[in-house]
Amino acid sequence: MDVLVCIKRVILAGNTFALNEDHTDIDTLHLGYTLSPHEESAVEAAVRLNEEFGGTTTLLTLGHVDSEEQIRSQMAIGPDRAIVLETDGSEWDPQATANAIIDAIKKEETKFDVIIFGSESADTAGYQTGIRVAHALGLPIVTNVKGLKVENSVARCERAVGNMREIYEVSLPAVLTVRDGIAIPRYPSVPGRIKARKKPMDVFPVEKPAAKIEKVKLELPPVKAKGATMLSADADGAQKLVEIFREIGVLS
Repeated sequence: MDVLVCIKRVILAGNTFALNEDHTDIDTLHLGYTLSPHEESAVEAAVRLNEEFGGTTTLLTLGHVDSEEQIRSQMAIGPDRAIVLETDGSEWDPQATANAIIDAIKKEETKFDVIIFGSESADTAGYQTGIRVAHALGLPIVTNVKGLKVENSVARCERAVGNMREIYEVSLPAVLTVRDGIAIPRYPSVPGRIKARKKPMDVFPVEKPAAKIEKVKLELPPVKAKGATMLSADADGAQKLVEIFREIGVLS
């Protein structure tokens, strides 16, 4: 079974963000990067399919070539090769991203049985790319997948809907978008990391098309200042403290 997993390098959520001068993008000079938990789980799910049925797993990303660090880390747990659609690192809208992925899939000699996406990207949370790719390729798609079992070329997918689960069965080839928890990602071993350095990674430059969606500007949410407040330097401080306790409900 040949599986394609589409992944995206995103900014670490724990960072403190700053915007560039015209407020159209995040200043990434001093920021770290990672993968979405959904996509880490997608890679693990693909590797488990290979372990059960044989075949290969290919990673595909649209972004800056610096994403090699995240790609090699994922290749250390089992994927066989990677494809980088190299950009200047700027954000692409969902339609342009899907079109680039579709073109890359059509050029591939490998005919993938399963194409897996994270249910949504961890930064823009667009929730569109996988659906657009499936529609363009004429393939069935199941979104929000939390459980997966394949038998006789049919994927049985458990789809998370609130606190409930819906069950869908689709014939392969198919597109799936998965959520974290479908498979707990394994930790890359040292031998795996060494092997990952030698695995092939093809880089294909792609040109950014005219944007279909215009980004006007970004705004950082207001941050409430934190710190100690001096109530008083004398005995009056005790009374002020009692008043604060009453305000927050500690005292009646």
